[in-house]
Amino acid sequence: MGNTEAALPQYCVDVVESGALACCHWVRCEIGCDLKFDTAGLEAYCFANWDERVYDAFVVAAAVQFCDHTKRRPSTDWGRDFVLRVPVHDPDLWNSVAVSAALHNDLPLLTGDQWQITFKPRKAPASIPRQRNFNLPDDTRVIIPFSDGLDSRAVAGLMELKHGKKLVRVRLGSKSLNGCRTGNQQIPFASVPYQVRPHKRRSVETSARSRGFKFALLSGVAAYLSGTKQVIVPESGQGALGPVLVPVGQAYEDYRNHPLFTNCMETFLSALFQHEIHYTYPRLWHTKAETLAEFVENCLDGPNWTQTRSCWQGQRQVSVSGQMRQCGICAACILRRMSVHAADLTERRYSYVWEDLTRPRFEDGAAPAFKTRKPKGALHEYAIAGALHLDHLASILRSSIDQAALNLRAFQLGRALGCPQAEAVRIKLVRLLEKHTEEWEGFLDSLGPRSFVTQWVSKER
Repeated sequence: MGNTEAALPQYCVDVVESGALACCHWVRCEIGCDLKFDTAGLEAYCFANWDERVYDAFVVAAAVQFCDHTKRRPSTDWGRDFVLRVPVHDPDLWNSVAVSAALHNDLPLLTGDQWQITFKPRKAPASIPRQRNFNLPDDTRVIIPFSDGLDSRAVAGLMELKHGKKLVRVRLGSKSLNGCRTGNQQIPFASVPYQVRPHKRRSVETSARSRGFKFALLSGVAAYLSGTKQVIVPESGQGALGPVLVPVGQAYEDYRNHPLFTNCMETFLSALFQHEIHYTYPRLWHTKAETLAEFVENCLDGPNWTQTRSCWQGQRQVSVSGQMRQCGICAACILRRMSVHAADLTERRYSYVWEDLTRPRFEDGAAPAFKTRKPKGALHEYAIAGALHLDHLASILRSSIDQAALNLRAFQLGRALGCPQAEAVRIKLVRLLEKHTEEWEGFLDSLGPRSFVTQWVSKER
């Protein structure tokens, strides 16, 4: 994955315990300083017998995130070459062929980088967190990762109709779930148990592909601890398959929510915990608009969809008069706006920095109080890439050149889903793409021919 033909400069990171020295000339990453563990968050995961493998898995995920965020991608290529050493309680287990090979399959597929990870013994065992009583049902449970996202909220609501109290949410965002308590009992998996805050280095890379490993690991660990096998992936079809079918801009394919990646995670988690876990995709063959419409129609909290957030931009980038909004023009935001339109719903224009997409000029679509509206700035580049991504996804079926690639993707997807009939998978994939095309063309029509979005798309066709 990434650049495998030419040698890349290695980025060597040594994760150490508090006060320990790192290898000479290696980047030092200290547990407790650069990788911070939250006591309440750990308690939310370590509610059964203390399992050192769980803590070590979180250290590994945090170390991978540290590498990913503190090393900028090359300007002329995508891939980087990471060499990483991590202290764990049982290095023989982590260095074993089964665990190590699975991990080294996961990360290159996910990030597009080269990884060399070795494990060393800890100098001292990690502190054992307190154990709590949790509000878990006694019968079979189903795990679903839960964030502030639109698909996350909608699919959690739809799955709750099916599974009731058997459904257990795993928090992925920065906020905790319901204050972490129900009555006198703490809620399990209510907050992410660690944070990555580089002490002497800045986070310089925004692609952040390692988030896929973090999110899949958190939900997989939750499934292991609660004794269940099923983890629901809440992403709808465009978000799960689109970034692989049509990468955004010049980026490497994004497998974060793709069955190929979660298959690799199943192998890794099985080797590590000796527990079978399966990631399932109940909305894989539906568009985001179809998921949203079904949620609003069938779920009591359906009207709360407006409280969700799809944009990945931070507060510094998308604040207007001190209030944080969504940018409204990245790939995620345009997909959201298209889906809201296709679901025949409306959203306040003030939810977005770019309030009006019908304007002829990009900079005129932003809120008057927003200062960073340059037509050649980063947000402008994100906007063009996002619009063209959705348009290219809509054009696959009418492009004869793309048919061979589409057949290959359908074959790979069928194998990942355990479906030997590639043609059956292709039929479902074609139906998804046809529905996306219908929704995208309808959205462009609603913007009108003078819209800067419509103009960008027209120039590329």
